[in-house]
Amino acid sequence: MAKDKQAAQQAQYDSPWKQAIEGYFPDFMTFFFPGIYDEIDWNKEPVFMDNALEKITRDAEIGKRYADKLVKVWLKTEELAWVLIHIEVQASRETNFAERIYVYRHRIGEKHKVDVASLVILCDDEQNYRPNKYKKGIWGCELNFTFPIVKLLDFAENWTKLECDRNPFAIVVMAQLKAKEIKDGQQRKYWKFRLTRMLYERGYEKQDIIDLYCFIDWLLVLPEDLEKEFVRELCEFEKEKTMQYVSSIERIGFKKGKQQGMQHGMQQGVQQGMRQGMQQGESTMLVRQMERKFGQVSEEVKQKIEAADSNTLLEWGEKILSASTIEDVFH
Repeated sequence: MAKDKQAAQQAQYDSPWKQAIEGYFPDFMTFFFPGIYDEIDWNKEPVFMDNALEKITRDAEIGKRYADKLVKVWLKTEELAWVLIHIEVQASRETNFAERIYVYRHRIGEKHKVDVASLVILCDDEQNYRPNKYKKGIWGCELNFTFPIVKLLDFAENWTKLECDRNPFAIVVMAQLKAKEIKDGQQRKYWKFRLTRMLYERGYEKQDIIDLYCFIDWLLVLPEDLEKEFVRELCEFEKEKTMQYVSSIERIGFKKGKQQGMQHGMQQGVQQGMRQGMQQGESTMLVRQMERKFGQVSEEVKQKIEAADSNTLLEWGEKILSASTIEDVFH
């Protein structure tokens, strides 16, 4: 039962944070760690090293691991640095958390002979829980490891500033805070709509609206009846703004087939619509990931992706993390 609860919690928070960090990494750094952002050479594309991180952490049986990311970046001094990012989402303190940060950093540095910066985002709701150092020593031999942390609860103290900040991670932080704070369905619907409306009002590009909506939708889950109300209100809002993005959002795999089936009034339509919608969403996301990593994708590659089944799309999606070229993904 405990393992099931942990898995459910990790599924709830892990994936949206990982996708947001990888999709908007410069925005992540400038929002949470502006001083470090200024030292990075953004003319050189950051490289996500998740496979290397998994090999390092696989045997580390210290505590729990949530949404860890490992990124290779280049500094303006032309030096190479690796950034280890930990997103901590558990609701209570973890006794050995600081030790776990040290162990990961030490193993990565030892294996790859690189400098490693450990950056921590704390999403828990315990105000005084702020682990930022690991100390150990005996007989004059001292180890004193400190690392920077960001506590999301601190952002709640200046909510107005968050609402005015156009950085995508202002939306991410607000969604995370409200997801942990609010359990009442009507209140969650209110905030889900309010945050989604902000995406349109801030003038984000269409794809950014879709990507950030996915994060909001993942965290602020509603009962089915309230979700229907939310979709209806959002459709009305879109008509007023003459920006009909709901259909695009649905194609990514969120509730798309359900409405199609309801319109046809047949259970078969529901199932077929969900299958088609999910597969369309998976294809769209795979193309999007390829373009982020490899640049413009040819029409031939797009057609190949659109023709693939869900299992194949999933396999290709996993290969993107370690692939050096588009051809590596398919082979």
